[in-house]
Amino acid sequence: MLCQFSGDGSRPTLKRYVGVPDVYPAGRLDADSEGLVVLTADGALQARISSPRHKFTKTYWVQVEGTPSATALATLRRGVDLGDFVARPVAVREMAEPSTLWPRDPPIRVRRAIPTAWLELTLTEGRNRQVRRMTAAVGLPTLRLIRAAVGPWTLEGLAPGQWREASAGGAW
Repeated sequence: MLCQFSGDGSRPTLKRYVGVPDVYPAGRLDADSEGLVVLTADGALQARISSPRHKFTKTYWVQVEGTPSATALATLRRGVDLGDFVARPVAVREMAEPSTLWPRDPPIRVRRAIPTAWLELTLTEGRNRQVRRMTAAVGLPTLRLIRAAVGPWTLEGLAPGQWREASAGGAW
């Protein structure tokens, strides 16, 4: 689905799932990504979440192709030169596949001879395709990317397409 309320009709949009007027996404997910999108009618909150200068944390669950080495994880933790900018350091840890994961449609590509792993990655930027570019730069192409949290808000208890109202402080 497109992470916006209007579109050209070729893909579903947020309008299909959210009937609340005057709210807008605070940040976006690219078409190949999944997970949490915070919607708000508060322009100041939207700017705080979306702008890299406010250093609002975003946590992602990332399925990568390959087995993460200590060197690859250390490089992510230091920050990665992506050519057009140097990505800030991130918090990263290996994790088990999330137990609450929904089926992916379409499924990711699977190659029997190449293992996959899951990482939890927390960053404060969120530039265009940044997580995918960072993992690729350390030799771990992203297969599946799920935004699990934005600041105090998490996916916990939400199924795909579900939403709930929250206070600005993050309480559900």
